[in-house]
Amino acid sequence: PTAHLGWSSGVQHWSKSYPFCGGVFQSPIDLQTPLLQYDPSLVPIEVHNYDLLAHEQLTLGNSGHAGEQSVSSNGFELHVHWGSPNTPAGSEHTIDGKRFAAELHVVHFNSKKYSNVSVAADKSDGLAVTGMRSTGVEHHRLQPSTSQVRSDGGLFTIDQKVQVPAFNIRHLLPLRLDQYYRYDGSLTTPPCYPSVLWTVFRNPITISHTQFLTLATAIYSSREREPIPVPLDGNYRTPQSTDQRVILVSFREGELGAAI
Repeated sequence: PTAHLGWSSGVQHWSKSYPFCGGVFQSPIDLQTPLLQYDPSLVPIEVHNYDLLAHEQLTLGNSGHAGEQSVSSNGFELHVHWGSPNTPAGSEHTIDGKRFAAELHVVHFNSKKYSNVSVAADKSDGLAVTGMRSTGVEHHRLQPSTSQVRSDGGLFTIDQKVQVPAFNIRHLLPLRLDQYYRYDGSLTTPPCYPSVLWTVFRNPITISHTQFLTLATAIYSSREREPIPVPLDGNYRTPQSTDQRVILVSFREGELGAAI
């Protein structure tokens, strides 16, 4: 698939194999202040089934476009987008043009109707994605995953999978769940279905430079037996056209968000 080419060389060709990638209502977008519209009906986000039992194991995989953790039994999956060692800023969504270090997505699917993310991906009621932009110091809840990627000293190539201890996914989110952006968009990787309800939290979470370098230098977009390994870095999609979309927000303009 085109997505498994070097990221920068492959992204411009996505639409040839995946027509939706060249269509409308694509994600990510630049969350520009002039497009924001306060919606008082947007209540604080409530999360359920995030507190996974300590003895459970999560599957950390490499799809070729993001480090992914599968938590399918609870109705969601996690994946991360990041920059490169030379250009650390790699979040997908930007705020008035500002890009952050990385971006974590929690992809929720309608588990009452569909068996997994892939089945739900093109359904109008199938997916909702929560986005968290990252900056700052070490995030200790990410440490088990980043440490496991480096545990054998090898390269984490496409289709490799390792098991990591489960944890409370809520700890990956900002403390405040009442301030967020909301808009209709798409998957940010092929097939780019425009079927996603996006919630992007206003306050960023944290990731240390060491954790960032683990993502940017240990994960590869090539397969294990390929002679020349290709690092998976800069795996973020640049902002797409807003297509006259309105971005709803749960906070009033000028209202300051609290620390994470």
